[in-house]
Parts: sequence; C-alpha cells; structure tokens
Amino acid sequence: MINRRHIRVKVMQSVYAMQQSSNDDIIREDKFLKHSILKMFDLYVLNIQLLVEVQKLAAKRIALSKKKILVTKEELNPNTKFLDNKVINAIAESISVESYIEMNNLKNWELDTEYVKIILDELLKSDVYQKYINTAENSFKIDKDFVVDFFKEIIAPNEKLAEYYEDKMISWVDDIPFVNTWVVKSLSKFKEVGIFVVGSLYKDKDDEDFVSALFKKTVLKQKTYEADIAEKTPNWETDRIADVDMILIKMAITEFINFPSIPTRVTINEYIEISKDYSTEKSSYFINGVLDKISKEFITNKRIVKIGRGLL
Repeated sequence: MINRRHIRVKVMQSVYAMQQSSNDDIIREDKFLKHSILKMFDLYVLNIQLLVEVQKLAAKRIALSKKKILVTKEELNPNTKFLDNKVINAIAESISVESYIEMNNLKNWELDTEYVKIILDELLKSDVYQKYINTAENSFKIDKDFVVDFFKEIIAPNEKLAEYYEDKMISWVDDIPFVNTWVVKSLSKFKEVGIFVVGSLYKDKDDEDFVSALFKKTVLKQKTYEADIAEKTPNWETDRIADVDMILIKMAITEFINFPSIPTRVTINEYIEISKDYSTEKSSYFINGVLDKISKEFITNKRIVKIGRGLL
C-alpha cells in the first residue's frame, strides 16, 4: 500500500505541475492526482502478474521441446521446479489478482509479449535460477525466497521493462522504485497457508483523505504561505528559492496548520528527506532551517495546535 511519504511526493509533483502550466483548475488537477495514485496499483499488479506470465511462457517452451523430432533426454524429462513454484502458482490462482486484471483491462502481457520473453531469457541464464532448480529440497520457504530474488535481481532492475513502464505512463517514472519495494514486501509476507490477495492501495480512509486535503489546502493558501516564508528568509528573494524547495515548505506549513495529529517534527523530517531526492544538495539544510523558524513562531502564536502529547 502507498505510504504517507509517497503521498507527499505525489502531491508535490501535482503542485509543481500546476504551477509550471499556470493552470488554476484545482478540481481537475485533484482528479488527475488521485488518478495517478490509482494507476500505481496497476503497476503493482502488472509486476505481480509478470511472475505468472513468465512461468506460463516457460511451461509453453517445455511443452514445445517435448514435441520436437529430435528430443534430448533433458527435454523429455525437464526440471519442473519453476513450474511447480508454490508462490507463483498461488498468484496464478488468486481470484483477487484475476479480478483486478479483468476489471481494469490490464492486457499488457497479452499485447506486449516480448517483455515476458525478455524476463524469461534473463531468468534462465541467471545464477538465481540455476541455484534454485538445482536445490534438491522442496519447501515453501525455498520457493518464496526464489520468487523474491527473481523479482529483486531480474525484474526490478531490468532497464527495458522500466522504459516500457515509463512509456505507458509518465507518472510511473517516480513510482517504479516505490512499487518495486511494495511488491517485494508483499511477496516476503505471503504465507504458505494463505491466499494471495492484492490488498488495498491506502492503509485507511485517513490516508486517502490526506491526498486531496494536502493538495487543495497547499494550493489555496500559497500566497499566504509565501508571506510567511518571506519573513523567515529576509536575505532571499522569492525567485532565488528553488521551486521544489518552496513547494515543500508550503506543504509542510499546510501540515503544521491543518493536520493536528501529525507531529511537527515528523512533518519537518519528512520534507527534509523528500528534498534529498528531489531538490538540490543543500536544500535539506535550507528547508530544515526555514521550517524550524516557522514552526517555533506558529507554536508561540497558536497557529499550530496539535492533538495529543508530544506532537509539537
């Protein structure tokens, strides 16, 4: 499921896009933001489904090899450990996965079969695969460990697959690392007695509501927050502050004022960390300094009111 860190990143990107396009249709942009987050689930399911499609293609190749006129001993008695993998078979039998694919018309691997072939070819020549099929022991743990390694070492780092995803939806460029981690966690947590379920996009309704609230309140109060920021940066002209830094600071102020259950320090730390990935080398220090000054003044002036102990 999506976490608050990635929700903040998606909101930041939407605020930035809105500013760059000089678009003021907040309702339309809010819908697009929610849509881009929903599409992350498509990416998650496509990665999960790819494991099954690779296994299916492997089974087809084995079946075709047996029909050859000159069949080798190995082709007549192939190693079927990969085809018997309990985790991949559980995904293949998952009503949850199948229903999502049908409801959202995810025909990617049916239409773009070359990527399934690319992944299978990479897998068959890998040490991960050779080690797995040559392991005499059969257990759910060995099957699961293999699937996790298969995804981490073959699927996740594949550049052609990444380029394919980016071509399909531009917002997936920044979602791929997060979704890959999400897939690994899902596979690692799967238990032998369980049924594979794709789960939920959001942890709860609060997280879902957080998306629109953070976006709308940041956009609607931008001018007010710019004045707050200017007071704490007297030696900086507004146009000298990096666009992303300005947006992150505004989002943090939005959280200070409008989300009483989020501790002030948590907010500051979150935006510092995001700046390390999306802004300049020195941005984290600048953002920390500005937010520290603003938070202290807001607490004194009662503009920050938090619920519960230790939230300031």
